[in-house]
Amino acid sequence: MLVIRRDLVDAMVAHARRDHPDEACGVIAGPEGSDRPERLIEMINAERSPTFYRFDSTEQLKVWREMDANDEEPVVIYHSHTATEAYPSRTDVSYASEPNAHYVLVSTRDPKTHELRSFRILDGEVTEEPVEVVESYMFAHTGADEVPDRD
Repeated sequence: MLVIRRDLVDAMVAHARRDHPDEACGVIAGPEGSDRPERLIEMINAERSPTFYRFDSTEQLKVWREMDANDEEPVVIYHSHTATEAYPSRTDVSYASEPNAHYVLVSTRDPKTHELRSFRILDGEVTEEPVEVVESYMFAHTGADEVPDRD
């Protein structure tokens, strides 16, 4: 399951809308091993295409080095689909190279609403996962018994 803050979802959707009709792409970094997306990094779609995205290799190297220096990893790798549903294409699957990342797709085909879905892609196998949008990570994944007493 992907647990992600609402402000990060809003930022991904805004980026996708801004770049429409071309596909938008980017990364959300988080502390290594935490599975917690925290820092959104908009990236350039080197293809400048409505049907395909590719990170600019120079920019990608810079971003990945910056994450390494900050003890971060790519928790979310996102991009948009401008005319189709939010589901990974064969090309998306073939380029998926981060085994621990959540691959988030945002469809902007409907100008009034968006579709956001998350997938794990490992060895060419695509598995959709639930997305929980939270206001804060403070109480994410806590049951009623785990909420602190206010007495």
